[in-house]
Amino acid sequence: MNAITDDRRTGIRWIIVALLFFATTINYIDRAVLSILKPMLEEKLHWTQIDYGWMVTSFQLTYALGYVCAGRLIDRVGVRLGFLLSVILWSVAAMAHAVTRSVFGFNIARAGLGLAEGGMFPAAIKTVAEWHPKEERALATGIFNAGSNIGAVACPLIVPWLATRWGWQAAFIATGAVGFVWVGAWLWLYQSPDKHPRVSPAELAYIRKDPVEPVRTIPWLTLLKHRQTWAFVVGMAASSPIWWFYIFWAPDFLNKRYNLGLTQSSLPLIIMFLAASVVLHK
Repeated sequence: MNAITDDRRTGIRWIIVALLFFATTINYIDRAVLSILKPMLEEKLHWTQIDYGWMVTSFQLTYALGYVCAGRLIDRVGVRLGFLLSVILWSVAAMAHAVTRSVFGFNIARAGLGLAEGGMFPAAIKTVAEWHPKEERALATGIFNAGSNIGAVACPLIVPWLATRWGWQAAFIATGAVGFVWVGAWLWLYQSPDKHPRVSPAELAYIRKDPVEPVRTIPWLTLLKHRQTWAFVVGMAASSPIWWFYIFWAPDFLNKRYNLGLTQSSLPLIIMFLAASVVLHK
């Protein structure tokens, strides 16, 4: 890529947003594969509901831990490397599901997936902050976050087709491997704005137009004094359990309650996630 030296705005920052969108889509596909395949795996591997419940718990606990740890790590190593490591690790964990047969093995794979996927949103938010002035950040965040809904809709469309043609192991391997395609695109396209060869002086000036604010370390407990913190906490507490139920338990509900097989549940799940995307926002 040749450096641009004129004063045109290249719009490369929106290509970066597109990368974030696809990363979010892959993120949600990888976390939802197990729930789509649960009826098949339950029969083949003789799981109980409690076994699967522990798998869900393993993911959610380490996902929360990943959120807490990833932000600090990404601040230290930078977005390019931090995001790269997150996607590589969660792709490996997603593919690792294909080589295990025990409940314990699936719990380990889910824990690894949750821990690595916890880096997704901290990295994406920091990327938006580095590449967009304040007036564009809400739009950029909304665009990449739409990948969560696209991933939830795409998973029940893609995974049953893969599993019925090539087996459930292939579904984990294929969806996990997509992350490495994204890694290649990230390495090729991503640099910080001031180092990117396709960012013109005009675009860099536009990205950096907001006044530089001093960096301050804020204790965690101090955040609890702000109403904005509690508004976020209450909103997430009200919406997230419903969204997580749809992601992890809806396929099994359709199978147990309505006797829908792997491919038969695809259309109801797609409709369900499309409807949920109207009222729920993760």
